[in-house]
Amino acid sequence: MKKINRILKGRKYICFLDFEGTQFSHEMIAYGAYFTYLNKEGQIVKAKNPIRNYVKSKNSIGRFVKELTGITEKDLETYGVPFSKAIHEIKKYCGLAFKKTVFVTFGNHDMRILNQSCSYNLDAPKELCDIIKKNYFDFQSVISEFVKDDNGNPLSLSHYLEVFGVEFDGTAHDPMYDAVNLARLYSVFLKEKNIVLEQYYKVLNRSNIGPEPVNKAIKKLLNGEGVTPEEFKEFVKEYID
Repeated sequence: MKKINRILKGRKYICFLDFEGTQFSHEMIAYGAYFTYLNKEGQIVKAKNPIRNYVKSKNSIGRFVKELTGITEKDLETYGVPFSKAIHEIKKYCGLAFKKTVFVTFGNHDMRILNQSCSYNLDAPKELCDIIKKNYFDFQSVISEFVKDDNGNPLSLSHYLEVFGVEFDGTAHDPMYDAVNLARLYSVFLKEKNIVLEQYYKVLNRSNIGPEPVNKAIKKLLNGEGVTPEEFKEFVKEYID
């Protein structure tokens, strides 16, 4: 897909990331990462085994996040690593390709968690964090242009997978499984172009964000009707009148 290729700019590696954060301070409490190798079309051809780890936070997790993720303060105390070590673990996992890697998340909240965690940790490796932020893109913002619900809203990760006939693998809100399933969504999005096209037709047919004459013309075309130049000019005239 041209849009993906413009974002990747010929790079050969994607690390799919998912961060879980505290409810109020939005500090990282867990991360999942899934490093993949791409062909020249941007499709995944090989991957490393995914990784996950708990990350110690300065503030409490919050009841809602505990219920959502199953992560507790005891988990962080027992298994968690400092934020600085977590970022170095991600760098080590990516290896020599770290600076050439594109980091992909589902939604932009992960970058908020990264920023908040940097602000709460004086020893945060800001240079490494900046590399991740500089080379990241939000896949949800891409797919949501072409696939939306009936009200024009983006879907959840699991519901996007359902659109493409793919079941969510593993446990939702486990950052490792979220990262892996994001990679699966990325792959099927590139491969199943007919589904993307079908869904985009629906988005265009429901869309009312353009000028009214354009929206009317699009709807007629998508319904199998022709629109002549004269008819389009009449749409414009009706709109102005």
